[in-house]
Amino acid sequence: MVKQGDAVTFKCRGCAAEDVVPVVDLGPQPCADLFPLADTPGPDPRWPLALWLCRVCTLVQLGPVEAQIAEEPLAVESATSRAHAEESVKEILSEHPELSKGTVFEFTSPHGGSWLEHLSAAGCRPVGDGERADLVIDVHGIVHEPQYGDSLRLRAQRLAPGGLLVMEFHHLLPLFIGNQFDTIRHGHWAYVSLRALRNLVALHGLAVESVKQVDMFGGSLMVMLRHTADAEPDASVDVVLEDEDAAGIADEVQLGSLQEAAWHAAGALHDELARHKAAGRTVVGYGAPSKAPVLLDLSKVTTDLLPFTVDLAPGKHGRRIPGGCMVPIRPVEDLKAARPDVVLVLTWDIADEIIAQLEADGGWGTTYLVPLPEPHERGR
Repeated sequence: MVKQGDAVTFKCRGCAAEDVVPVVDLGPQPCADLFPLADTPGPDPRWPLALWLCRVCTLVQLGPVEAQIAEEPLAVESATSRAHAEESVKEILSEHPELSKGTVFEFTSPHGGSWLEHLSAAGCRPVGDGERADLVIDVHGIVHEPQYGDSLRLRAQRLAPGGLLVMEFHHLLPLFIGNQFDTIRHGHWAYVSLRALRNLVALHGLAVESVKQVDMFGGSLMVMLRHTADAEPDASVDVVLEDEDAAGIADEVQLGSLQEAAWHAAGALHDELARHKAAGRTVVGYGAPSKAPVLLDLSKVTTDLLPFTVDLAPGKHGRRIPGGCMVPIRPVEDLKAARPDVVLVLTWDIADEIIAQLEADGGWGTTYLVPLPEPHERGR
């Protein structure tokens, strides 16, 4: 980070260029993965939370902020994620059968979950320390690394000649067009478009071969990359690039509109919960994801409007959402016992899984409220 007079600039986390400009500022926010014990008094620590755009490589990234408190492994992997891992491995090995007996290396992710079990069952052999692999996997891992470009270089170095690098990450395009502002959080250092990735991997001798759009985390990309000499890009790459260009997600003015959209949706959520309270309806949350602190903080939602939320992760029980909301986290059984009129689905990216879980025994006639892109009800 460099201070120039009263201005603050820093080098791009991807390409190290200094032509990086702020586009979205969500103000000081609590650490997304710091869940204090429920009786811990506030205020919780806060840090700046802003997105900056590199005009050179087009990477969107967190601005100049230091790394926060280390993430605690409290979350449990969703059934949706587990099923996606199994299906993805089947598809990759079906399309690339030569890899089924090859070597594999996986970069781990704080999101949890692993594809190694399925890959090993199919005959892939995990590599030893320092060995290059025929198949390198990164599933939602690299965005947790503050220096995105350096981390890309490590992945390129792990890839054997003729090998395949598979990277899956939350896509900037659905974040932007779906107003998924709550996915902007400390600990996620990069918000990646296919264009930015293509620009950056070229610096490390890699090229994008193909891309698939997947539903994970509200809209992700699964990108296949190879060393430049081995890559033969297909039509799927141009399709995604054209969609990104049409949305203007490499344009600082267009990206800046996300800030107004975020504040609008946050206000709408507060008003919707206030409307339910005024009508005498009870509301309970489902989920305590890393998305919740930003969403509830910007929406100015406290226990007055949301008395508690629930989560499957036992490690989060007895804790609370960080920030100003002070919303406690309880077991799912507490929600079922309360039988609220409205369930606010904070883990909105797996809303179908949650609704199916709560409706498995017939439910009790509750309404499911999904907060984004604006608050709306979901059918059972």
